[in-house]
Amino acid sequence: MTVRGQVAKLGDRASPGDLIFLDDKEIKIGANRSTPRVIAYHKPIGELVTRSDPEGRPTVFDKLPKLSPGRWVAIGRLDLNSSGLLLFTDSGELANQLMHPRREIEREYEVRVQGGLDAEAVRRLLAGVELDDGQARFKRLEAIASRKDTGTNRWYRVVLAEGRNREVRRMVEAVGSRVSRLMRVRFGPARLPLDLPAGRAVELGSEAVAEIVRTTKSC
Repeated sequence: MTVRGQVAKLGDRASPGDLIFLDDKEIKIGANRSTPRVIAYHKPIGELVTRSDPEGRPTVFDKLPKLSPGRWVAIGRLDLNSSGLLLFTDSGELANQLMHPRREIEREYEVRVQGGLDAEAVRRLLAGVELDDGQARFKRLEAIASRKDTGTNRWYRVVLAEGRNREVRRMVEAVGSRVSRLMRVRFGPARLPLDLPAGRAVELGSEAVAEIVRTTKSC
């Protein structure tokens, strides 16, 4: 074996791009792909998921830790009036895999509905309702007993396997009701940390990141 034109000795090291030959056949060594970094951010109501806003409104990127080299990529979005878990990564490839519709990555939300949902509305939302961009349905929908209802408002936990624009709100509107609060509490295997204040971010550990990556392999 030769490395960079020299006969290799025990203990010699090779780097990506070095010319390596074994029995006159070239061996290519690629760079090791580092584990992606992922952070969880607790988005408050009133922040936009955009890098800049011409009207000067606050954006989620204003609060994220600095990343160099590279930049944080949002995994999905939440609208201005929604709050909860947003994931960011330094890997555009991972972000694209997690957001691709065919992956059917689950998103879980806690939703407050004005007037609540009757049995027929629940049935329709689980069976599928027609939106202007196609049919949509909840994989799961259940009342949250631990959430205190106020007036005619009722809290529900819903799960979707996709992430279209304002999808939860539009689905509830399709059955004649209206969402007054919406918080995402889970994206895939990642949950919003209970002790993470709104407007703060925390980097996920290697095991949590590995679980997120495995999600893209199993779908």
